[in-house]
Amino acid sequence: MEDHGLVFESSEAVEVVSSFNQMGLKEDVLRGVFAYGFEKPSPVQQRAIRPILQGRDVIVQSQSGTGKTSVFCLGALQAVDVSRMDPQAILLSPTRELAVQSAKVCLALGDYLNCKIHTCLGGKNVKEGIKAIQAGVHIISGTPGRVLSMIRQQHLPVKRMKILVLDEADEMFSKGFKEQGLPRIGFPVGDSKVYGIKRLLPLLQIVLVSATLPPEVLELTTEFMRKPFRLLVKRQELSLQGIQQFYVAVHKEQWKFDTLCDIFDSVAITQAVIFCNNRKKVDWLAKKMRENNFPISAIHGDMLQKDRDAVIEAFREGRSRQLIATDLLGRGLDVQQVTLVINYDVPTSREFYLHRIGRSGRFGRKGVAVNFVRTEDEALIADLEKFYSISIKELPANFAAILR
Repeated sequence: MEDHGLVFESSEAVEVVSSFNQMGLKEDVLRGVFAYGFEKPSPVQQRAIRPILQGRDVIVQSQSGTGKTSVFCLGALQAVDVSRMDPQAILLSPTRELAVQSAKVCLALGDYLNCKIHTCLGGKNVKEGIKAIQAGVHIISGTPGRVLSMIRQQHLPVKRMKILVLDEADEMFSKGFKEQGLPRIGFPVGDSKVYGIKRLLPLLQIVLVSATLPPEVLELTTEFMRKPFRLLVKRQELSLQGIQQFYVAVHKEQWKFDTLCDIFDSVAITQAVIFCNNRKKVDWLAKKMRENNFPISAIHGDMLQKDRDAVIEAFREGRSRQLIATDLLGRGLDVQQVTLVINYDVPTSREFYLHRIGRSGRFGRKGVAVNFVRTEDEALIADLEKFYSISIKELPANFAAILR
């Protein structure tokens, strides 16, 4: 099966559900989906969400940028009963950053569900974590070490757990091998923190998401998954080919604004989208730009739906030329005339980077991307270059000629 440059392999016949309305999502979850900025499910979402909602164990092999985070977040939100203030879902990630990102997506999608989400991470205050869980949570998003510790010390009750998600499972298990000095093939499963967590949980649904499926990860799936539905996604081509990517070393946050004004003063831009990492920054930047006589629009999740629709419509029709947005709305923007994407803030996840500028994201066209990089963002940029096998070069002096 092929769809949008993706090739699918599956363990059984796949039902393709082309609309979120047809998936059987709870009404409040569905409202969250549309408020998030989703319009039509991605190819992966069309195939993987329904089996999860049916209670199946599911394996999704998929790279960043295919919409997989939303797949398992929707599965968790659908599974929980918000009338009970008990932990009912665990989302495990190999890094703190990914765990925080999963929690943010869950929080946004569950906006109308009144779902309580807690991040359970090493380095965070244990007493505060205990207090948050005691106050009542539905979904735990965390890293294996801290989650295992909280369960073992009986701070995290598990008797009502319904679903366990293993995100980036290949990274999680590879990390475990390195830490414990175990061979990568045929390792003793019982030594894994993830397996330690699984042994302490009741019988429940398991969703495993992995960028790759090496033999040791497949071996684990036979240990604790029950006849899983398996969906493998392979990319035909690199997602970011055709996008020219640059960076500007701004070093400090306070230097970003002047840099943005310089670009807009020196370059004729047909249409541009400027991404910020949070809603407050969007509002602040829009106000500053207007004070400096730049006619700019802004959009984020705190705005009323009718206001968001009006902003997007004006942008699509070209009445508005520059738009400042958050990631949550970036997915819903599909404007062919966009020639420039500026990451005023470097995104916190690889997936959001792809959604902002990649051809498999909502823009889906050739273009130019510029990243404003503070000193503390340099590691994020290096990670993006390595992960996507791309080169993000310094913005050249003849930038205006590149945009023509």
